[in-house]
Amino acid sequence: MSWAEQQVLFSELPSHLAEMALFTVNTGCRDSEVCRMQWEWEVKVASLDTFVFIVPRKFVKNGEERLVVLNDIAKRVVDSRRGKHPTHVFAFKGKPILRMLNSSWCRVREKVGLAQVRVHDLKHTFGRRLRAAGVSFEDRQDLLGHRSGRMTTHYSAAELSKLIEAANTVCERNGNKPELVVLRRFSVN
Repeated sequence: MSWAEQQVLFSELPSHLAEMALFTVNTGCRDSEVCRMQWEWEVKVASLDTFVFIVPRKFVKNGEERLVVLNDIAKRVVDSRRGKHPTHVFAFKGKPILRMLNSSWCRVREKVGLAQVRVHDLKHTFGRRLRAAGVSFEDRQDLLGHRSGRMTTHYSAAELSKLIEAANTVCERNGNKPELVVLRRFSVN
């Protein structure tokens, strides 16, 4: 998804879905991870004056714990959610949200002419932006929660600092960063 498409889509989503989408496109989490995100999974990293989330393996597609590194935008989203629900980061009308891909998402994407954009495309967009920003393959694997054969929740402060820096490379559209070019195949009938 391009920056312009993101702006159009997110500006039309209900605020609770827009926050979830903004978090997703800045963390690479799956829909199920975002919807289940709980405060008890938050881990303070005092030496870096930040926090991360560790999603338990039973909630992760590949069956391994998932480290969720937060860039500045994702941190702001989480901080704005504090105190709104006792157990879950993302809730609406006092209840955890079960799915981002709901009738509101579908209605808005049709309205703005982005019917092809799935919630999972937010994860792909994060990955593509990381690659365009020159983030290494290993760091992209860690940030996207892909199975890598490494114990991905055991990091030194220096390694975690590097991942946070990498995640921050995609915070904003910036003249110094390459623009993502989206190529679509159109069928000719």
